[in-house]
Amino acid sequence: MTTPGRFVSGAIDLGEVKARAEARQKTHSEGPASTAIATSITVTMENLENEVLRRSTQVPVIVLIGTSRSPDSEQLKADFTALAANAGLSFIFGYIDADTTPDVAQVFGVEGLPTTIAVAAGRPLADFQGGQPADALQQWISSVIQAVGPQLQGLPEGATPADGSPSQAPVEEPEDPRLDAALIALNEGNFDAAIAVYEEILKEEPKNAEIKQARDTAMLMARLGTVDDGTDVLAEAEADPTDVGKAFAAADAEMVSGNPEGAFDRLITLLTRTAGKEKDTVKGRLIELFGLFDPTDPRVLAARGKMASALY
Repeated sequence: MTTPGRFVSGAIDLGEVKARAEARQKTHSEGPASTAIATSITVTMENLENEVLRRSTQVPVIVLIGTSRSPDSEQLKADFTALAANAGLSFIFGYIDADTTPDVAQVFGVEGLPTTIAVAAGRPLADFQGGQPADALQQWISSVIQAVGPQLQGLPEGATPADGSPSQAPVEEPEDPRLDAALIALNEGNFDAAIAVYEEILKEEPKNAEIKQARDTAMLMARLGTVDDGTDVLAEAEADPTDVGKAFAAADAEMVSGNPEGAFDRLITLLTRTAGKEKDTVKGRLIELFGLFDPTDPRVLAARGKMASALY
């Protein structure tokens, strides 16, 4: 995104949600069970637990906290609704009206309206504030789905959109049986095991671009899993711009937030501040991040040009 927010993992305050849930006589211990699933919902305190937090263990839930007083909010709401209707249940869109349900908005601890938050496995993954064009929203959603989709449970078998929009396409079995183990590992959140499978394949097929991309994506997710929930990696990197480790963590957060340009520029700037083996390490991470995209992607081509200038 052109104006990504901070990485907000762990920011949702569940105290009020849990209190409401415990007060209800009926609790849905197994989460949403219906196979007719709305692609877009209005989030309230009554359905927050089931239709956002529990649903996000199955597929990503994109939550917009907005207000009808804001043209940006209204445009985002319309764009997300349309994108969700055509996404085949690969994500669910939830809208929170901060004016009519301020208690729900407070759960997310937002600082400005509109704010959009991607929730996966019951936790916020990435966010941004303000409006964005529809094509940028699509790219951001795609990056979220690519990043966390494989490790989520998936929707119940036979799930269909309640509004009659196209159903989720069936997941095809991998043509290469060697990928079975990698898929099992990813579904279990065992990224190291998946990486090991990809590395074995690459020993035999070093030019297999799809496997390289799968490996690099798994490596990115493995690194994200080591970040403490309360850490603001972007702020830490800004406070210590020469620290390679902090810059790497910030770049990862920017990648998963849908801001690859920011990640590329951060590491390219770091190239100009490092030397020797440290510079080679930064160059290697940049190349790895490039591998997450098609080689002809204009963002990659532009960043490669900048990298060449920084190196030579």
